[in-house]
Amino acid sequence: EREKDLEIVMSILSNNIPNCLVRAEVSCPVTDLKAQAGMEPMEFAQKMVRAVDMAKVEPYRAVTHNKGIMNGIDAVILATGNDFRAIEAGAHAYAAKDGQYSSLTHASIDNGIFRFWIEIPLAVGTVGGLTNLHPLVKLALEILQQPTAKELMQIVAVAGLAQNFGAIRSLVTTGIQQGHMKMHLLNILNQLGATESEKHKLIAHFKNHTATHSAVVEAFNELRSK
Repeated sequence: EREKDLEIVMSILSNNIPNCLVRAEVSCPVTDLKAQAGMEPMEFAQKMVRAVDMAKVEPYRAVTHNKGIMNGIDAVILATGNDFRAIEAGAHAYAAKDGQYSSLTHASIDNGIFRFWIEIPLAVGTVGGLTNLHPLVKLALEILQQPTAKELMQIVAVAGLAQNFGAIRSLVTTGIQQGHMKMHLLNILNQLGATESEKHKLIAHFKNHTATHSAVVEAFNELRSK
């Protein structure tokens, strides 16, 4: 009887899908991690766990931590013609499901085993929409060996997990800035038309020098003038 008195304002489909979860996990003996940038395997594993734990309790860190995860996820989502905005919205909502924004990945060390995993809501498709219209989407799905929607969800989750592992590894060892600066340097050298030989020499030079645009141009011109 009460339903008759309800006024329908609108009908929607929600991008919040907390029950459509995908979990991807990797584990190995700590000793299999080998030495990392001068760190013994156990020290490296412990730093990885602590870095993830920081993102669990500190929203300022969690935002950037999860943004890195989505770098990997969005790449696959875009390539396969799915809606990255819907995936992003659902993922960030899930990251705040307990009342505080937190990490989408987790890590632990138990009895000498390092475990690293992600749990994330995903709803993707491999039929319809852009998947049937865009030639590059068709190519991407062919490269992935025509996955089912369930298989694509697993691939997407693994991409996010791998991206996060790589980013955290850089942060707890050499620092992520080193990788960013190398990419910045290569972009400038490509714009200048540097040869492979010149690139190798200038990359070696800027290992000990700050790679500003003007400094790179100056070093490049000096190298060319010899």
